[in-house]
Amino acid sequence: MKRRDFIVLASGVAAVASPIRAFSQRSTMPVIGFLNSALPGPFAHLVAAFRQGLGEIGYVEGRNVSIEYRWAQNRYERLPDLATDLVRRQVAVIVAGGGNVSALAAKAATSTIPIVFPAAADPVKAQLVASLNRPGGNVTGIAALTVELDAKRLGLLRELVPKGGKIGALVNPNRPDSDSQVRDLQTAAETIGQQIVVLHAGTERDLDTAFATLAQQRVDALLVGADPFFASQRAQLIALTQTHAVPAIYQFREFAVAGGLMSYGANLADSYRLAGVYAGRILKGEKPAELPVMQPTKFELVLNLQTAKKLGLAISREFLARVDEVIE
Repeated sequence: MKRRDFIVLASGVAAVASPIRAFSQRSTMPVIGFLNSALPGPFAHLVAAFRQGLGEIGYVEGRNVSIEYRWAQNRYERLPDLATDLVRRQVAVIVAGGGNVSALAAKAATSTIPIVFPAAADPVKAQLVASLNRPGGNVTGIAALTVELDAKRLGLLRELVPKGGKIGALVNPNRPDSDSQVRDLQTAAETIGQQIVVLHAGTERDLDTAFATLAQQRVDALLVGADPFFASQRAQLIALTQTHAVPAIYQFREFAVAGGLMSYGANLADSYRLAGVYAGRILKGEKPAELPVMQPTKFELVLNLQTAKKLGLAISREFLARVDEVIE
């Protein structure tokens, strides 16, 4: 073979080998299944926080890890099929966000693939894990304490609107534990002598109906119950509270930042970042059963002072002193 022919042949082999290597790298890249009950738009910053956590462990999407996203679009009944699809694709780990509904669907779909939940309400009671320190099985994550703080939110709202004769409590009936959520709220209301009106909404249309009822019942303030559906409908909820000029408290700071009156809860973005860290550690070989469920150590009270002024609310110095973040 002439030297020139050999060089041409070698170049051709290299050209073919390059895409083969690239394909081989992609095919061996670990895949994370990202399952969520809500809509992708309002959760974009949480996905970014999750990627940040992965990056802290050395994983970058598209470079050395791939992520398959599955969004239920607020239709919780779709979650079992979406979880089964991720199992069928043999992902390395499933990150199940958007409340307990996602984590429970993932757990029902597999007992072998590791599952990480970014924000679960009382994961022991929900039977996601055996205990917080020793989860056991294939599930671990971050306990968000969402529903558990509804009673605290009710008290804060009552404090800010002390003359409120009726306080509405907005609950998603599609939530598996909605009945116990309502019972807990009613018990909390009775404890402080507060009358509450329970309003139900599981779709966008339901929200309009719920606020029409709120106006008819002459509700003076509103507690928006903890639920991923409400988090994904953040803009609509805030617009409705502004239209009806009703003071409202929410579960996460994103609501107050977007124009809602007040929020009280853990930092959700940080929970998703920690879920990314856990997913990365699992990819490196650690077992979910050996990773204790993390719990938030700080709860933020955020007040939008601009919204308070529009509503004509007088905020006392004592109340302001307890606020962690004031948005002006």
